[in-house]
Amino acid sequence: MTEPVIAVRGLTKSFGSLDVLKGIDLDLMPGEVLGLIGPSGSGKSTLIRCLNMMETPSGGRFTFKGQEVTTRFRGKGARIGTGELRRDVGMVFQHFNLFPHLTVIDNITKGPRIVRGQSRAEAEALAMDLLAQVGLADKANAYPSHLSGGQKQRVAIARALAMKPDVLLLDEVTSALDPELVGEVLAVIRRLAEGGMTMVLVTHEMGFAADIASRVIFMEQGRIAEEGSPDEILRNPRSERLRSFLSRFHG
Repeated sequence: MTEPVIAVRGLTKSFGSLDVLKGIDLDLMPGEVLGLIGPSGSGKSTLIRCLNMMETPSGGRFTFKGQEVTTRFRGKGARIGTGELRRDVGMVFQHFNLFPHLTVIDNITKGPRIVRGQSRAEAEALAMDLLAQVGLADKANAYPSHLSGGQKQRVAIARALAMKPDVLLLDEVTSALDPELVGEVLAVIRRLAEGGMTMVLVTHEMGFAADIASRVIFMEQGRIAEEGSPDEILRNPRSERLRSFLSRFHG
């Protein structure tokens, strides 16, 4: 049987006295698109940030491709460091997080050149290929301030892909966009899913999640409340709590 790319057991995260994650068990399989849904404050963004160690879990066990991740809470015997993990687990943020003083192509090539040691020519060739894939080949020398929100987010996705990650984490990547720009970003994510990219997608785009997710997890109060196929979770919800949550996105 294929082993999970990411596996967490009993994962917890607290900020002072606030317990945000309360014992998460999760396997992410190669090629899987996992949708994370739930009300604000349920722990979705904290969980996804723990999956590339932008937030250090408070407890539990975390493995990446079978190797235990080095953390402050279980450092002994660990076999992969945080830097290695972030190299192979890409992250796309709600607010783009592009470097405003760098051109589009320099934003994309910075990571591969510094972290992966690529030459400028190699990194720029890959960047131009990725920009073509996201429909922005003509924006290579533009600065972020000259891009729309949808264009910035597509550049952010290209930047993450330039690191050739094994997993791509997407945290509410359309929620800061004007409605008419959402579709262009979702089209890029759909193509990645069709190409077999392993992804975790925190989203409020329920119809989109129903179309592309392999599995959907409904989080509430720091726990996984329900999980299943898109049909089970999004199209035919069984619990009243989940039906009530989903009703906010209809009509």
